[in-house]
Amino acid sequence: MRDRRQAQRSFADGFITEQVGEFWDDWMRAVDQVLDDDDLVATVYEALVKRRTQSRTRGRPGFAADVVLRLLLLKHIRNWSFAIVEREVRTNLLYRQFTRVGGGKVPDAKTLGRLGLVVGPEAVARLHQRVVAIAQEARVVAGRKMRVDTTVVETNMHYPTDSSLLGDGVRVLTRVMKQVTAITGAAGATLRDRTRSVKLRLLAIGRASRNKSDQGKAKLKTLYQQLLERTGRVVGQAKRFVADMAAGVKRSADLMQQAVVDSLKIELEVMLPRVEQVIRQTKARVLGGDTRAAGKLVSIFEPTTEIIRKGKASKPTEFGKLVKIQEAEHQIIIDYAVYAQRPSDSALLVPAIREHQDRLGRVPDLVAADPGFYSGTGEATAKAMGVKWVSVPATGTKSARRKQEQKKRWFKKAQRWRTGCEGRISLLKRRHGLNRCRYRGDAGMKRWVGLGVIGDNLINLGIALARSKSKTE
Repeated sequence: MRDRRQAQRSFADGFITEQVGEFWDDWMRAVDQVLDDDDLVATVYEALVKRRTQSRTRGRPGFAADVVLRLLLLKHIRNWSFAIVEREVRTNLLYRQFTRVGGGKVPDAKTLGRLGLVVGPEAVARLHQRVVAIAQEARVVAGRKMRVDTTVVETNMHYPTDSSLLGDGVRVLTRVMKQVTAITGAAGATLRDRTRSVKLRLLAIGRASRNKSDQGKAKLKTLYQQLLERTGRVVGQAKRFVADMAAGVKRSADLMQQAVVDSLKIELEVMLPRVEQVIRQTKARVLGGDTRAAGKLVSIFEPTTEIIRKGKASKPTEFGKLVKIQEAEHQIIIDYAVYAQRPSDSALLVPAIREHQDRLGRVPDLVAADPGFYSGTGEATAKAMGVKWVSVPATGTKSARRKQEQKKRWFKKAQRWRTGCEGRISLLKRRHGLNRCRYRGDAGMKRWVGLGVIGDNLINLGIALARSKSKTE
């Protein structure tokens, strides 16, 4: 059973309020008031009650929606793990009051992780839209200016090499087959553990890859052939296990154990095509010399990860998802987007303006972006929509008229303001963990980015509200 808000439970709540009152930061007190918004709490409540069919009325009392909301946002505001959130809230009276836990029980890290999964990417997107609406209602955001940029949020994976991907595949398939054998016994296909042999080949490949001579390259090719042969045998063995489980040869008389076997069968069916794809692309690159195979898989655990090159000297190749960050006044991020496939930046300018208009009810007077967003069609469309000043430097050959336009004071001033978007992205990565996503899958990436953006918006909104309050006093 779920409640929308946490009720006062004991005298400890009043004691905590008295003890920590003077330790609140001004922005944090303003954020505390923002998070009391009924729509924010209702969004989390509706997500939580969908976890079970009768969560609204039956079952033991769970953690209230406002507590879950505040715990999740505190995690991403501080960029903590779930374990650190549990520890800090349990030991810090200020965080107990901020999260509305008070003198009650703090959810453990595993419970908080499960509750975070229930608050999916759609709910996170609605929370972000409501925070932006609150900023507009408080006149922190007017929508007169807009700046936009893109960045890469990396998935939580090791640097991909052909040998390491093959090693991952062998390790996972063997582990699952061992779990099946432990439940079903020796019936059907017999497991042969080849992990040690594969590990030795991985170590030998690592040593041979340092030798750049023709002899070293020939040895490396031979080692890869041996690794591919052993990986293929593990894949064949896993296919026989799946066939035996489907035919009922490998099964358990215990219903609960059989449910585990069924889940392990699904895991094998998911992993087998990924390992086979790694085998194909390794053969194409190492044995066939094709380094530009389409649809390359760089992680068997995060199969949708993209290879993205943005021309950075420090990190020329990144593995993750392209993310758009779009700001208005007072550094409030009014929109973010995680793209399933990387689009061209030049195709994002006009949709960003339309999103600005939908969120804030008006077209911005000024739009600023880096040269990657430039296109003649996009600039013309933006002006036709009502944008007065479009500060996007043209790429390639520029006419004398265009050069003169880009030398004007308003254009240079807008470009100076635009660079703040790069600083915002840097801060999102350093303060809120958007350098690397710690959640799994595409839905996890959207949740991670969305909650990080909301956390940053709340800090900036709280600072702006505290500043305006101090001016009126």
